[in-house]
This record gives sequence, structure tokens and C-alpha cells, in this order.
Amino acid sequence: MTMLERLGLGLLHRFDPEAAHGLALRALRMGLTPSAGPVTSARLRTDLAGLRLPNPVGLAAGFDKNAKALGPLSRAGFGFIEVGAVTPRPQPGNPRPRLFRLTEDRGVINRFGFNNEGMEAAAARLANRPRDAVIGLNLGANKDSDDRAEDFARVLAHCGAHLDFATVNVSSPNTEKLRDLQGAEALMGLLKGVMEARDWLPRPIPVFLKIAPDLSDAELSEIADVARASGISGIIATNTTLDRDGLRSDARDQAGGLSGRPLFENSTRVLARLSQLTGGEMPLIGVGGVGSAEDAYAKIRAGAHAVQLYSALVYEGLSLVSDIAKGLDAALERDGFATVAEAVGTKRGDWL
Repeated sequence: MTMLERLGLGLLHRFDPEAAHGLALRALRMGLTPSAGPVTSARLRTDLAGLRLPNPVGLAAGFDKNAKALGPLSRAGFGFIEVGAVTPRPQPGNPRPRLFRLTEDRGVINRFGFNNEGMEAAAARLANRPRDAVIGLNLGANKDSDDRAEDFARVLAHCGAHLDFATVNVSSPNTEKLRDLQGAEALMGLLKGVMEARDWLPRPIPVFLKIAPDLSDAELSEIADVARASGISGIIATNTTLDRDGLRSDARDQAGGLSGRPLFENSTRVLARLSQLTGGEMPLIGVGGVGSAEDAYAKIRAGAHAVQLYSALVYEGLSLVSDIAKGLDAALERDGFATVAEAVGTKRGDWL
């Protein structure tokens, strides 16, 4: 982290977290943030469900909800970018305050509730996206929808022509009863509709499913079965957690989903279990607590084919992205792996 970036983060932390996030996005669009450019090597280049990534370090959904900073983010060193979540109609989300820093724990709690400008606005921006980046969209459902399952397919149908991949998000804890859609029967019906919408796109794109970390082993097994049967491309493990064990920060009891460092171990265990359940054959993206190259490497060796991060940027800044990619390259070389794919799942058993 440069001195300028450290000063910038210090200034942002003087603001309310949501206001600071808005300022960070504005700084991105103005070109005031680090721009590492492509970070890649023969070891880092990754095939993820047919997506050719320069490196396996991605941006998780939530940072750029409305696809307003696609150009700057594409130059920040990420191997792929996920924007959203986007719902069919615009919605304000939950009342403020709804974002909380847990500085002592290096975590974040949010209860945004899918606040976004809707699929029309997102599609217009995605139509002008950088063509040399891998960009996907997190699909969401309106809070007051009569058919939430249909909402996911609608957003994909409307925006899909401009995407490289899409993610079905049924795991946010901040929309009432949304996680009920993770049940086997409901999930199968939802994914059937999404895959039918995918089949009507000008070109087929990978579809991923993002799941919660707060699932039993039986529920994970059901999800793995549904994922295989539905024909989706892979699973993102995991979204935020409702667990609060071991937290020290004053904001620890705020309602919402917890992300960042406290989520690392639980999300990695879920990831490893999914890798075991799918025999290592289904592409998995590891999310939750990635704040260093060694964290990313641990996710990969637990079974992830790629990783995503977001919360760590709050504390470490955007230069963290290139630091992780370069550090991951060094770790692979150190341990004798010629590619990321060779390392996937090699220490899965340590987490089971």
C-alpha cells in the first residue's frame, strides 16, 4: 500500500461507511485509485467454466452494485469482476444506517437489502463495458415481488447479452425469506427458469449459484445434487453469515450479514465440503475473508478454482488486488505448481 493510498483510506474511515463507499466509487471513476493493469502469468492464467481469466482473483458482488465503475475496476488487477446485485425494478433497500465496520475484527456487517437502480440502468451501462475484461452480474429479486424466482430470469434475459457470466443470489440474509429459495425443490424450479433464460441469450454464458455459509451438511448435499441436475456451471461459496461468534467490535450485534476475516474459516470449510460432494469436478469460487495471498491460496487448495474478495478492500485498499495475485503466483511457484488448476483441492482434507 502506498502512502497516498494509506492516507486516502484514513480519510475515508472518518466518514460513515456507506458515505465512504460512495466516495471510493467516485475516486475510482475519477482515476484517483491504484491502477495495476493486467496481473497475469502462465501460472495464474485460469479457465473457470470456460472463462479465460488472467488470474483467479475476482471482485465479489456488492462493491459496484450499479455497474458504474467498470472501466477503472477492469484496470485494478482483478482477473474477473462481478457487479450487482441487480433486481428487475429499482429499489431503495433497507433504511440507513445499514453498513458497519468491525475494525477490530477486520469485518463488515451490511443489511443493504438489494438497493440498486434496477436492470434497465444496469443494462445501459453494461452495454458500454470494457471488452477486454471478464464481467458478470449478480442477479437479485425485488423485495415486494410476487414471483421472486421469475425475477432472476428476468434480469438475466434483460442484461445477459452484455455479460460473461451471471450469478444467482439466493443467499443474501437481508431480503426476508430469500434464503428459503435454497431448498431443493424451490431452487430447482428457480434454476430451471434461469437456465431457460440463458438459453435464449445470443451466446451461452456460465451461470453460478451463490450459497450461504450457514447451511447444514444435509443442505449442502442437496444443493450439490441440484447444482449438478440443473446444469449450472458452478457454485460460489459463500455469501455473508449470520454467525457472530468471537467478535470484539462494538458493532458486532448489528443485524445483517457478516463478511470479512471472521468468515474465512467457516466459508472455507463449506467450500471444502462442496468440493468433496462434487468430486472436485464442479467449478467452485471461494469467497469469505480473503485478505492476503495466503488466504487466496488456502481457498484454492481447499477446492476453489478461483476466489473473490470485497471486505478486505475496506481495510487494505485496492492495491491489495495486485498484491494477492502476485503473492499467489509466488506461492504456486514455491510449492511446485505450474498452474492454479494443479493446486485446486490439494489440501481439501485439512478442512473436512
